[in-house]
Amino acid sequence: MPVVVVESPAKAKTINKYLGDDYTVLASFGHVRDLPPKDGSVDTDADFAMKWEVAADSRKHVKAIKDALASDPNLILATDPDREGEAISWHLREALASSLKKAQVSRVTFNAITKSAVTEAMKAPREIDQPLVDAYLARRALDYLVGFNLSPVLWRKLPGAKSAGRVQSVALRIIVDREMEIEAFRAREYWTVHAMLATPAGQEYRAQLVSYAGKKLERYDLADEQAARLAVAAVESRDLTVTSVASKPASRNPWPPFMTSTLQQEASRKLGLGARACMSAAQRLYEAGHITYMRTDGIDMAPEAVMAARDAIRARFGTEYVPASPRIYKNKAKNAQEAHECIRPTDMMLSPDKLNVEPEQRKLYDLIWKRTLASQMEAARIERTTVEIASADAQVGLRATGSVMLFDGFLRVYDQGLDDDEGEDSARLPQIAQGEAAHKREVVPEQHFTQPPPRYTEATLVKRMEELGIGRPSTYASIVTTIQDRDYVRKDRNRLIPEDKGRLVTAFLTRYFPRYVSYDFTADMEGELDDISSGSREYREVLRRFWRDFTAALADTSELRISEVLAAIDEALAPHLYPARADGGDPRECPVCHAGRLNLKTARSGGAFIGCSNYPECRYTRPISGAEGEAMVDTVLGLDPQGIEVSLKNGRFGPYVQRGEATAEQPKPPRASIPKGWDAAGMDLEKALMLLDLPRQIGPHPEDGVMIEAAIGRYGPFLKHGPKYANLSEVDEVFTIGMNRAVELLAAPPRRGRAAPAAPLANLGEHPEGGPVQVLNGRFGPYVKWGKVNATLPRDLAPEAVTMDQALDLIAAKAARGGKPAKSGARAGATGTAATGKAAAKKAPAKKASAAKPARAAAAKAAGASPARDGAAGKTAADAALPAAKGRAAARKAAPAAAGEAPAAKPRKAAGRAAAADEAQGGASGKAPARRRAKAKDAGGGEGGAA
Repeated sequence: MPVVVVESPAKAKTINKYLGDDYTVLASFGHVRDLPPKDGSVDTDADFAMKWEVAADSRKHVKAIKDALASDPNLILATDPDREGEAISWHLREALASSLKKAQVSRVTFNAITKSAVTEAMKAPREIDQPLVDAYLARRALDYLVGFNLSPVLWRKLPGAKSAGRVQSVALRIIVDREMEIEAFRAREYWTVHAMLATPAGQEYRAQLVSYAGKKLERYDLADEQAARLAVAAVESRDLTVTSVASKPASRNPWPPFMTSTLQQEASRKLGLGARACMSAAQRLYEAGHITYMRTDGIDMAPEAVMAARDAIRARFGTEYVPASPRIYKNKAKNAQEAHECIRPTDMMLSPDKLNVEPEQRKLYDLIWKRTLASQMEAARIERTTVEIASADAQVGLRATGSVMLFDGFLRVYDQGLDDDEGEDSARLPQIAQGEAAHKREVVPEQHFTQPPPRYTEATLVKRMEELGIGRPSTYASIVTTIQDRDYVRKDRNRLIPEDKGRLVTAFLTRYFPRYVSYDFTADMEGELDDISSGSREYREVLRRFWRDFTAALADTSELRISEVLAAIDEALAPHLYPARADGGDPRECPVCHAGRLNLKTARSGGAFIGCSNYPECRYTRPISGAEGEAMVDTVLGLDPQGIEVSLKNGRFGPYVQRGEATAEQPKPPRASIPKGWDAAGMDLEKALMLLDLPRQIGPHPEDGVMIEAAIGRYGPFLKHGPKYANLSEVDEVFTIGMNRAVELLAAPPRRGRAAPAAPLANLGEHPEGGPVQVLNGRFGPYVKWGKVNATLPRDLAPEAVTMDQALDLIAAKAARGGKPAKSGARAGATGTAATGKAAAKKAPAKKASAAKPARAAAAKAAGASPARDGAAGKTAADAALPAAKGRAAARKAAPAAAGEAPAAKPRKAAGRAAAADEAQGGASGKAPARRRAKAKDAGGGEGGAA
């Protein structure tokens, strides 16, 4: 039987159903090869020769394909129909070269996973498209070269920074530039005047003053309340008459069907889905055969699909909703080779209510189905009415506008979300006749202020990148996700706000590598990659030109000192960090001591702040994104019952509260860190005393009389009863838990050894290979369990929202990394090279005590535990118990295995190469091998790794 290879198990299952027993359908699980994470994988001295290796977790998948080819040498590569899919097929062909000496290798593509599309594709095999592969090779080499050369410069010259990627850095700059626009914005006041008028029949309508003193009103003509009150008086003192009523027909045409960027934007507006969640749901719909391929920059639709849509419209809504001729939408894609069909349902008659999928997928399908049908429906017909009202002396003029829907057309099915409302034009007007009196009911002034440009959402950021020509459909989601994963950007109420780290990285790159974070350069590079795809440009020539200029820019930074970098960034950001003062004084003068000068400082955590040069005599600080009034100076919250001052302070590890001040008799007064999840800005005396009075005594245990206490430790909130401990789920429980609940938790069996397993949070059903798939809650958070495979859930995936498809992907990725997680540092060490594995195994008994403890601490840290911090005292509890050199190695390997998270930080000397290797891993569509996706959270998902 011919062997058909696709990317994912879900896709393989669907295609196997269509092809039947005449074919063997296997999954490659994404890319099977990648560049080794070490220097020299792209040899710039050998004309950019690239050294590939089969990933460890891909070897068994390659072997399965080789074994299948032993019985039938015909190989059909059926990966996705884009540049990334072409690259996966090319990698498969190269990796299987030794088994393909007598094999016939063919490539097939289909835009939808339906029986007709798949069977038709099988009838039209072709060769691998080498220009598309060359474009992939160029992009991969560019991303690798940036990851291994620019990121180390950033680490050395800017303490606390993470990584710098080719395209994510530009996306980050877009967000930072917008934030600086917002901070530089100065609101301007203006007023408008509105009148509630009535017809002779008593029907009311609203009008706005548009002319005053015989002149047309401009936006800022009524600059203050006094001017607005004069205008109100002018309107109230005059009789008003309707001078004209004009009604004009208008029409609204439907929007084109979805492509990747517009789908992400609309899913964000209407469904609240981020780019990654949107593409994940779309991927499931595509693999199940419900929609066409979801990574596309095309908006054209296949002729048979157009006719199917028209038939569905006619059957569901009637002939009057079907236009006389099909609507044709022009494809704006730059590269015709990647201009696939739009995103549409594969069966136009399949309405969302008949779809048996997860709720999130159904909502997205509903959006796609409605948009597709609407794109082929009649236009909406509207009548817009404008009423002009004026006084007899023409000193004041008002205008009322409204619209009436004559025929809803496509709006019966779908209306696109808007970032701004439509204003008064959408209001309905009563019957108004020219020449009739307009009776005044109320005339009111309204104050307004100009608004700064809005912060980007994921949807508007994708739209902006698309406008600038940055990124491609397969990369939008990974770009937006990566800059958030780096902690360069945070999302607050769906708005993207740059963190201090992100600002510093952008300032550094803009100052020393301006060309490589410019919008035009990045867009031009995308154009060159498209030229390579079309065969009009040679990819090595693009790499030669890039490398020549890039190495020169790197050389210019080799002698830079950290102090020089901070001074340059401080100067570059000065207009925003130190805005002009209203009194004309020096904006850099410290507002507290008036002796020191303000300058930029960096913290060990990688953040930055504005501090006084007169430290430690003056402890004035404020965030770089804050105004002078937002200083983080020490704040006295009040006095405790003994009359001692309780203060809110800022230490090297964040905010904390303190009772009293340091003295010779008491050099370390009582302190307590602000727990994770608590807002320091909302801290008051009552909360501070609650923290300082910990541990809280709940009462004597009813059985033995030993006191039960509640406190917050290195791993979070807990209960203590003699030598026995029990974890609490929330910090607030420390202050509210009662005796009954405390006794119940302490009586629960410890979660060690072969204790009874916890009840599952959800039962997802049977695994395709047999056995139940469950969602459980573990020590390090929720996880998916199948047999002996435990796969930790991503932090942004709620346990109750996990679908079977998502669970299968997580299980497959975990199994590919070795199945059952390691239980100790020695066991984890065995997952490395053979030599280190044997050595670790032999030394395990002797090192068990020293390795296990740091391993647990590292695992808890990787899982998101928040250790107790000692304010300004200096060290976290975890820092106080750093393992020995050999223990550290075991701990680093044990932590990700136990927690399902990224490894703990490597020693400083090793961090550069390891993180650079992580930086260069991801493929353009996030299809890097599962091992690499899980191994390093720093690994980029798309255009060059990190920002």
